[in-house]
Amino acid sequence: MTTTEADQVTPEAVPAVGQADHEHGVHGYHKQKDEHLKRLRRIEGQIRGLQRMVDEDVYCIDILTQVSASTKALQSFALQLLEEHLRHCVADAAATGEGIDAKVEEATKAIARMMRT
Repeated sequence: MTTTEADQVTPEAVPAVGQADHEHGVHGYHKQKDEHLKRLRRIEGQIRGLQRMVDEDVYCIDILTQVSASTKALQSFALQLLEEHLRHCVADAAATGEGIDAKVEEATKAIARMMRT
């Protein structure tokens, strides 16, 4: 699967720290932060392995197999983060009645981005 320039995340597309109103609270992933960081380091290792494979001229199909595994690992991480967002941020907005429409729209857009990949 190829990506177009429109599908790629640019620095402008990612809100800077402090820009969004959801920056002021504890995030849904807070309790699992250490687990998430460990998981991301493992994925980072997979990506470094891909670089090493290319550098060592490994057979292209073997590299593609590893790309698939890395992609699945990132998708799994994204789904976990989305679930935590729904359980924490969206649920809090629903409980307080404040900003629920914005939180649902935000989650819907995140799901749409994930489905494009």
